[in-house]
Amino acid sequence: MPRLFALDHNFPKPIVDVLGKFQTDAELVRISDIDARMPDLDDWEVLLALHQHERDFDGLITQDGSMLNLERELSVLVQTKLTLVVALKSGDSPVKATGLLFAYLAGICNRTDPSTPQVWRLNAAERSGDPTWDYLTRLASKRNSSAQEIYTRSRLTKAELARNPLGDE
Repeated sequence: MPRLFALDHNFPKPIVDVLGKFQTDAELVRISDIDARMPDLDDWEVLLALHQHERDFDGLITQDGSMLNLERELSVLVQTKLTLVVALKSGDSPVKATGLLFAYLAGICNRTDPSTPQVWRLNAAERSGDPTWDYLTRLASKRNSSAQEIYTRSRLTKAELARNPLGDE
């Protein structure tokens, strides 16, 4: 049986609708679809409304990391035994947050315990790219060689580099 999560309003509906077709672990219901008044409630009131709702909600999915620093919200979370899923460090990018959610959703659903309040913090750290030469060096180390030897042996000639593999000859 799929888990039932309320989804805050910051997740783009078109993306959620499309991606939702490819997962069966959870039913995601926008808080405004649960009750049109819900988006106007304080976060702790949303949690309480989910706990009191006729449907057996497992928790709330949000991008609002500030909830993790609010006494009332955390206390209500403990009392209601709901799960809170927070897409952190997604900046102001609802697309990034939605990607994070769907990347982790199956695992969250499989490990959520309805008798224990839980917080799932989803992160996507911004990193700079790695120098390609570092990967060549690691590969060479595994092959008891040097990066320069592998590069010299495997690189394209000037003529090969100039030829378009899709072009007409």
